[in-house]
Order: sequence, then structure tokens, then C-alpha cells
Amino acid sequence: MDLTAEKITTRPFDAEAIRKEFPILQREMNGKPLVFLDSAASSQKPRAVIEALDHYYEHLNANVHRGVYQLSQEATNAHEHGREVARRFINAASTKEILFTRGTTEGINLVAQCYGRKYLSAGDEILISAMEHHSNIVPWQMVAEQTGAKLTVIPVTEKGELDMEAFHQLLNKRTKIVSIVHVSNTLGTINPVKEIIDAAHAIDVPVLVDGAQATPHMRADVQALDADFYVFSGHKIFGPTGIGLLYGKEAWLEAMPPYHGGGEMIKTVTFEKTTYNELPFKYEAGTPDISGSIAMGVAMDYIDAIGYEAIQRHEQDLLDYATGQLNNIQGIRFIGEAEQKASVISFLIDGTHPYDVGTLLDKLGIAVRTGHHCTQPLMDQYGIPGTVRASFAVYNNREDVDRLVAGVERAARMLR
Repeated sequence: MDLTAEKITTRPFDAEAIRKEFPILQREMNGKPLVFLDSAASSQKPRAVIEALDHYYEHLNANVHRGVYQLSQEATNAHEHGREVARRFINAASTKEILFTRGTTEGINLVAQCYGRKYLSAGDEILISAMEHHSNIVPWQMVAEQTGAKLTVIPVTEKGELDMEAFHQLLNKRTKIVSIVHVSNTLGTINPVKEIIDAAHAIDVPVLVDGAQATPHMRADVQALDADFYVFSGHKIFGPTGIGLLYGKEAWLEAMPPYHGGGEMIKTVTFEKTTYNELPFKYEAGTPDISGSIAMGVAMDYIDAIGYEAIQRHEQDLLDYATGQLNNIQGIRFIGEAEQKASVISFLIDGTHPYDVGTLLDKLGIAVRTGHHCTQPLMDQYGIPGTVRASFAVYNNREDVDRLVAGVERAARMLR
């Protein structure tokens, strides 16, 4: 079996053929065909990714980098090939800049701690936005408490867009790092990260971009963006859970101290002193998720075979169609109406609670997310307890939208 997925070549876009490649979509829930509209939380997996995981444990299971025997060398080659696929996927300059993590959350925590320990002190400012996921709030709060730095927040407009005038005013000589989400998981807003990066770099401030919600929908070219750090998760891009990626410019990764200590991240160890390994292994202590790195590489190749242009056309059609159909429902309120949006719709129905709507939709076989979506400060801004969120992926179709709309209409009639 070709674990690199290079045999998955670019093909004409066929939404229904793609849908059939995701085995779980053949399931029924509560006696109804599954409509899965929670890809912003975790995407489903194509058969190619599932088979890559199985193949590793059946044919390649050995620890990497340390064995002289053939099985270990084969596992190492497959693991490191996954790193090269990731490098190509985001157009990094070198595999030295590609660190495997447990996901976006660990990547942000790594940068917050490693950068913060060396470069932050009392009076410094960390600039984030009001639409951040808790994973891009709490790690910075923790490092601010450790160092005496201050968290500064870019406001969000009623439409769900960053207040860019406020951003430029908040960016100042006390700012030591900007950490910003590329695409909001709650609002779907696509932020102008290139403008943010350019403005920050003009005063020598590095930028971390949370790309967890961007990479399923659009190409993240880290060199074109000129991002200093870029993080995302495998499970959002049709890959396994528990694996993710942190891109960091080589100069930053060389300068910062490591995050975890242990095997693999060392060159020499004595009781007096430890010297650290070269990049990227300096930040990868312990046995990695080998099956995850391989299967995430397969997922990246799977996306490239479909092509981001085709994915964006399909998802934009679903977003436009769903927005138009839902807008006909009396009492609906959309949360997040930015001009530039990914395929995420958050909404409320007057006189109902989002949990109740979500529970009734589940009875109809429709899986949506309800709650604050790990963006409690944003919910507080809108004065709401949470929303119903429907998020679309390449395997969804208009029939899924029709069933969602019919389900929401039914829930509204029952609950109001």
C-alpha cells in the first residue's frame, strides 16, 4: 500500500463520488440517514486515511529514528515523509520548520511558553482578538500571569469582523507578539491576516496564526503570508485526532528554548548539562504519533487531489444556498455576517434555546454543534448563551441543507 497517497491524483470534481469515500456518512442516526454538519469541530475521514492508519499498525509498527533494524527504518521513512508532505502543503521553506504536535491547542501552548519565557516581561503586551477560540486565549493568559505581560484585545464589530482601525491603534511599541485566528470557528469570518502580519512586521513584532479553521477550506501558504508561526490540527482536515502541526520560521525555532524534555529532543545528556537536538526534533520529545503523521500526510494529499479551488466553489455554493434558505425561517438571527466567510453558519431562533434546537435536530439524524463553541467572550459580546452552528465540508450537499432547513423549521414550530 502506498502510504504517501501520491497515487491519489487530481481528478474532476464529483461531490457525490467524494461523499461515498467517507464510510461514516452511510450510517443512520435515530433511524434517519446521517447529515453531518459539525466539521468545524472535527471532520470525517475518507477511506484512504482510515486505511493508512490500519496499514501502519499491521505492517510498519516500530519506533522511529532510533532503530537500526529495517522495520524501524521503514517506519521512520514513512513518518518523515509525512513531514515533507506537510512542508509542501503549507509551502514551508524546510522540514526543519515543521513540528508535529497533538493539535492546534498544543501548538499555541508551545509558542506561548517557549516564546514567552524568553521574550516577555512585565509591561509587554500580547495582542489577540475578541473572536479567538479559548485555545488562543488561555495559553496567553497563563504566560501573561507568569511574566507580568498584558493581554490586549482587538474588538469585533456587530457583523463579526475585526475592527481593523482599532487593531492598528492597539499595535504599538509595547506589543511583543500578535496571535490571531485565520478563520473564526464561531462566525466563519476570514480575517485579513496578511494585512495584520505586514503591519506587525513593520515594527518587528512576530505573528502567530491559528489556522485550525482555515486549512480545511483554503490554502495556507506560510511564505506568502510571511507568518512567523502557523498552527492547525489533523482532525479538521480529514486526518486523525491527536496530531497537528506547528510551523515556525527557522530563526525563531532556533532562538527559543524547547517545550518538553525527554528522549529524541536531546543530543547529549549528563547530570550536569543537556544539549538539545537539531530542528525539528528539538521540540519533539518522546515517541511521536507515528500513525498520525503518516495518515495526516495522506489527508493533505487527499485535499490536494481534490484541489482547494474546487473545494471553495462547492462550499461557497452550500454556504450561499443554506444562508438563503435559512433566512426564510421566521425569527432567525444570524451571528456572524462578515463579507468574507468560510462555510460556517451560526444562528438562533427567537423564543428557543440552541440546545433544544440541536437536540430536536439530532432526533432527525442531523448533527450540528450547539453552545458557545469555546468562544465565551464572543458570546458575552453578543449577549447570548450560544448558537446553533452548522458547518459544511466537501462531503456535504444541497440535500443536507434541505434537511437542515426542514429540521430547523420543525424545531421552531415545536419550541415556540
